[in-house]
Amino acid sequence: MNEPGARSLRNVAIIANRGAGKTSLAEAMLLAAGAIPSLGSVTQGTTVSDFEPEEIHHRSSVSTSLLRYSWNQTTINLLDTPGALSLLGEAIAALHAVDAVIVVLSPSSGIRSELIRLWAHVRALHLPCLIFINEGEKESASIDELMAACKRDLDITPLPMSRTIKEGGQCHGVIDVLHQAAIHSRADSSKWQQQPIPEGEKGFIAEARKRIQEAAAEADDQLLEQYLSAGELTAADLMRGLHLGVQGGTVVPLYAGSALKNVGIVPLLNAMAEFLPSPADRAVRTPLAGQHPDGDQEVSRQATIESPLSAVIFKTIIDPFVGRLSYVRIYSGALQTDSMLFNATRKIKEKSGHLYHLLGKKHTAIASAGAGEIVAIGKLKDAQTGDTLCDEQHPVCYSWPVLPRPVLSFAIEPKSSADIDKVSLGLHKLIEEDPTLGFTRNADTKEMVLSGTGQLHLDLALEKLHRKYGAEVVIHTPKIPYRETIRGTSQAQGKYKKQTGGHGQYGDCWLELSPAARGEGFTFNNRVVGGVIPRNFIPAVEKGVVEAMQHGTLAGFPVVDVRVAVYDGSYHVVDSSEMSFKIAASMAFKKAMESAHPVLLEPMMTVEVEAPAAHIGAVIGDLNARRGRILHVEARGHAEIVKASVPLAEIMTYTTTLNSLTGGGGSYVMELARYDEVPREVAAKIIEEAKATKQTVAAH
Repeated sequence: MNEPGARSLRNVAIIANRGAGKTSLAEAMLLAAGAIPSLGSVTQGTTVSDFEPEEIHHRSSVSTSLLRYSWNQTTINLLDTPGALSLLGEAIAALHAVDAVIVVLSPSSGIRSELIRLWAHVRALHLPCLIFINEGEKESASIDELMAACKRDLDITPLPMSRTIKEGGQCHGVIDVLHQAAIHSRADSSKWQQQPIPEGEKGFIAEARKRIQEAAAEADDQLLEQYLSAGELTAADLMRGLHLGVQGGTVVPLYAGSALKNVGIVPLLNAMAEFLPSPADRAVRTPLAGQHPDGDQEVSRQATIESPLSAVIFKTIIDPFVGRLSYVRIYSGALQTDSMLFNATRKIKEKSGHLYHLLGKKHTAIASAGAGEIVAIGKLKDAQTGDTLCDEQHPVCYSWPVLPRPVLSFAIEPKSSADIDKVSLGLHKLIEEDPTLGFTRNADTKEMVLSGTGQLHLDLALEKLHRKYGAEVVIHTPKIPYRETIRGTSQAQGKYKKQTGGHGQYGDCWLELSPAARGEGFTFNNRVVGGVIPRNFIPAVEKGVVEAMQHGTLAGFPVVDVRVAVYDGSYHVVDSSEMSFKIAASMAFKKAMESAHPVLLEPMMTVEVEAPAAHIGAVIGDLNARRGRILHVEARGHAEIVKASVPLAEIMTYTTTLNSLTGGGGSYVMELARYDEVPREVAAKIIEEAKATKQTVAAH
């Protein structure tokens, strides 16, 4: 099968704040492991991970990339994830495909909210972790502050395993505490040298090794007894204790170095091989369990190649020229190229294409892959991100996380009629790639609306739309879907009479309008007696009312929550028709609405804002200024959550403001709660603007 043994495989995601150096660290790992001949540069757009044109343009990861390489007889599948807050969905999906994580910290960027949010997912999944402090040439005081931040923001106390060696303020190597050696390396070579520890560092080594011994001993009762009696663990017991501690989550080793200088990489690679779990190790602590696709019955799997196949798609890439590529984590069994699969999520059969190992954009075709592997499958037709693929005779469906919901929206218009089909096709393909995007056609405003989790997210989507599908669009803030309703009861007559030679047209009806409860919608009653309007014309009266409700009398917005009754009228034996009564009903409705105290309604959103506690006062003040009503405030970890009811019109472009108020540390979700009456002074302005727009359109 040409696959590594289950014990010699590591699936690891690398996560961090944006700009902390994840991609540079991944590049240094590839160099040290001999997978690439020289270091690429993020700023020059030459790294293996960041190969998409948008990544090169923004000089930042915008999509999870898969990097496969080997180190010390261990095969490593490394997932380099984006760090931007608005691209969090990519990283969350990647966490569900791996068995461990590496957190990259930089003294210059600290620990920001995006990493804190990701860390909550790491903890929920019980993923073992290593920490790498990048930019090791910074002063030690900054490193100490970062250690304190780990305790404060992540609730962990990292265990230092290496320290940088500096000369003239520059980082040239690291001290490997565990192996008691100095390791020197250069940015222009994959070679490294192991040398004796400098004399001045031996005191640090002794103290650091004592802390490591204590942490290893505390991971197991038997080891603790040995340590307390002998005062020290043997080399084998030390490694066993660290292995247990890391995989149990009680030990979080910390390594230091400089990704750009290729310093400190070797101890980190050794730790990945020595301490992080294989897929088989992970399955022992976290057994594989899903549900039968036809019910709630729990289904378990063994993480072995002999078990029935089960796998999950955690990422989809669609290219107009290459086609669809699905990134898959195989949990059990074996996957063959060009085989028939069962999609348990959609309950359909799928024919797989070729299988690939990936190193960035480099594809290496393989014949098969077994349990624990991460591979790419070509040409799956209907499968989407989050779907479970399995053996049809032994079906199982694994759970998939709820990804961040879109909060920022723009209305988009094709630049030309030639772009209409390109825009629609392209956006649907982009949403298949990225489930955190949203695309709708608003029935009220007739606009196409693209939604994302932030400004960067939407900018990237539009860039991809242009590059991949050649579609150009104009964007603007979406129109607010206002509604109109009434507060009083009124009656009015609608009489339509037209004589044109031959048969004329005649319709006459009286309508009564009364307000309905909010959210009740529209009801129509026939109270006509004595046949003053023949029964066969009543549906035409209702149809005329429904059509008239599409454009209210205040500002032309749809009318809702109104009860309408037809109770009187007259007809002509020859001239009356369905069309005549439809027009008469429309006239009566508009006339009655004008005297029924019409009011404007606006969509009210339930908004949940998460922000650092230090900024919560500013957030609440801003929400109040947006006509918001605070419903609830609560602490959640190191942040505070504000729940409020806010008009949609006041929060359409809230993302930029929230970033400014919280220093980039805030985020929010929102959903439609109800429609409420617009305050009189605000309504007057909206009505005036609507009338001006109508006049402008009429003039053209």
